[in-house]
Order: sequence, then C-alpha cells, then structure tokens
Amino acid sequence: MKNSYFIKNRKGKKIAVTADLVSDQKGLAFVIHGLGGFKQQPQIQTIAAAFKDNGYSVVLFDSTNSIGESDGKLEDATVQGYYEDLEDVISWSATQPWYQEPFCLSGHSLGGYGSFLFATRNPEKVLAIAPIQPFISGQLSFESTPKNELEDWQRTGWQIKESRSRPGLIKKLPWSHMQVRLNHDLLKEDLDKLKMPILIVAGDLDQSTPAEQQRILYDRLPDKKELFVVKGAPHGFFSQEHLDELYKILDHWIKNKL
Repeated sequence: MKNSYFIKNRKGKKIAVTADLVSDQKGLAFVIHGLGGFKQQPQIQTIAAAFKDNGYSVVLFDSTNSIGESDGKLEDATVQGYYEDLEDVISWSATQPWYQEPFCLSGHSLGGYGSFLFATRNPEKVLAIAPIQPFISGQLSFESTPKNELEDWQRTGWQIKESRSRPGLIKKLPWSHMQVRLNHDLLKEDLDKLKMPILIVAGDLDQSTPAEQQRILYDRLPDKKELFVVKGAPHGFFSQEHLDELYKILDHWIKNKL
C-alpha cells in the first residue's frame, strides 16, 4: 500500500514523501536519490523493490532543490541541504504508526553519502546501510571531475548537463556548489561506529564516484562490509541489465545479512 504525503522541512519547504507499506512488516528502509535525482528513478525504484520484496516497508522522498515534486531549484542544491532533508524525513516518519527502529538506509551517490553520515551520527537507529556509488568527499569528487569540465565550470560559473533520467531536462549547478562540496568528507567521520552490515555497490565505468574511490572507503570500514563492482555500469544504473544486477546483489545481501 502506497501512501503519499507532503511534509515541511526545517526551512519550511515542501518535501514529497511516499511510504510503500507491506503487511507483516519485517522492517523499515529509507531509500535516497542522488544530486538532481528523484524518487521515481529506475535505480531508486529497484533498490526499493529489493527491500519491499523481502518484507520491508520503504520510504522514498524527493529532496528539495532537485527535479522531483518537492520545492526548490537544483541550482540551490547543497550536500548539507540534501542531508538535512533526510534527517527531517526520518524525524517525521518517527511520528507515523509504521515507523520502526533500527531501520535500513540505502541511497545513490549523494543519497549514499547521507546513508553513511546518518549512520555514523546515529548508529543506534540503523540496522544496515547499502550505499550505491556513494559520494565520499568533495576533494575526491573534485579530482574525479575532468580537468576541462572543471575549467569550464569555474570560468562560466555553471556546470550544465542533460539529465539521463529525464532526457531533454537541462540540469545547472553553480560553481559555488563545488566550492561548498569541498567541505564534506566521509573519510573524516568516525567510521568505526559503523558496526552494522554495510553493502557498497560500485560501477567499473563510473567516472563520478569511481570504483577505486569506493575501495578507499571500503578499506576504512569495520568488518561487516561487502563491496560489489558492476561491470559496465556508469554513474547510475540505466540499462535493464544493470538494474537486474543491482536487484540481485541487494536481494542476496538482504536475505543473508539482515
């Protein structure tokens, strides 16, 4: 049963939330999209399906300052703003009858970063995390961005790209976004607090959060961890083949580790 809501974040902006509830709920999972994403993206829906098929109710939401149903413009997006929306959705969910702790967190890219960050700050609330191609740090993100793209971004003041999830939609980010992004670094967080099961999924053709960066993070984590690299996957899972592989990885992990 899907229930849709519009709630307010701490800044008074509208957030669109969907709670996809199962009967005989085994647990609860929050699934978070990445920068410039939205809750209906195939990769987000695939993650949600893996949890739901294993008895977990799933909460999805469109972050503010993205391209979904929530308030704001992408050009105003920040790493901190997306993370605060996650905190606000979890706080609101705690008032609902279906809320359950500890819960699972999974998200793509910036949503994966939020999963890690929330778990380091609230480990007692989190059963497990499954970050998919997570953003790790502003510095690593800077280093993985092609030099010519960085130069154009800084020179013009804008990064302009077409959305792969919504062809024809042009996404614009100001250079100030990268400048603020440089202030964020998961590797400086207390990762030793992450005693719960952790699954990282990377793509071997991902140029934004490359697999070699995921291995740096993986090596810093405690013991209950797994890393899968999907062959041929760019930053995001767009082909049905890659989506099916993502589902299989998550389904096996949920069945055997949770």
